[in-house]
Amino acid sequence: MAEIGSTPTLPAGLYIVATPIGNLGDLSPRAKETLAGVDLIACEDTRVTAKLLTANLIKKPLQAYHEHNGPVVRPKLLERLAQGARIALVSDAGTPLISDPGFKLVAEAQDAGAAVTSIPGPCAAITALSLAGMPTDRFLFMGFPPNKSGARQSWFEGEAKTRATLVFYESARRLPDCLRDAAVVLPGRDAAVCRELTKKFEETRRGSLQELADHYAAEGAPKGEVVVVIGPPAVKDDPSESAETDAETLLVAALKHMSVKSASAFVAEITGAKKKDIYSRALELSGK
Repeated sequence: MAEIGSTPTLPAGLYIVATPIGNLGDLSPRAKETLAGVDLIACEDTRVTAKLLTANLIKKPLQAYHEHNGPVVRPKLLERLAQGARIALVSDAGTPLISDPGFKLVAEAQDAGAAVTSIPGPCAAITALSLAGMPTDRFLFMGFPPNKSGARQSWFEGEAKTRATLVFYESARRLPDCLRDAAVVLPGRDAAVCRELTKKFEETRRGSLQELADHYAAEGAPKGEVVVVIGPPAVKDDPSESAETDAETLLVAALKHMSVKSASAFVAEITGAKKKDIYSRALELSGK
């Protein structure tokens, strides 16, 4: 039996450990016990993880493991696991593998017969879903959007017909432009911007995508970490009426940011409507 106050001996294997996304008090007792009991901690940024360990009076060897050094470091970690080591995998914040590297290590460790277990805990995407007031029976986590507007609009287009709540991370600096592009491609959708989750200045701002785009265009980029949640498309009773209404709404939004020709081509591609009809309507709406 372990002595009172001592750390129980952990079996060999890979431990996927969720860490706080802001509030250090969210590190679970089991996560703390695991980090204290492993032989090595693989992490995105050793400086970030070192602060977490120091705050919890834990001192363990750290190994940087990220998408850039993965091909070199992963075989070394797998070799340590084969020798019976206990290794924890953490991200800078939240649950590992949710929009950060690690799945190849997990897959190869399991294929090699190593024990792999998860120590669940904070996740920014799930936390935002619980705060956004959007349907959660079906949702799609999309990671980070592309940096450039054209690629970003195409990224949203790819999920325009997905009947699920969309969740993604975005840098605060790019948020105003991102919301503008989302409002063009997904007009009329409800959305929420969840910022600084679990921290002192936590904020959830709800509204239509256009309202949120207008707010951040006027106020400028906010500070802190951001999660954006976009509600699913509205379900309409009459399919033909739905397609017509969607095309009209989308065209009006697109014309605010595109030429008549570009907006017509864009809406025709998204809705499947005849380009000639869309172009004619675009001319009417633009007064040309």
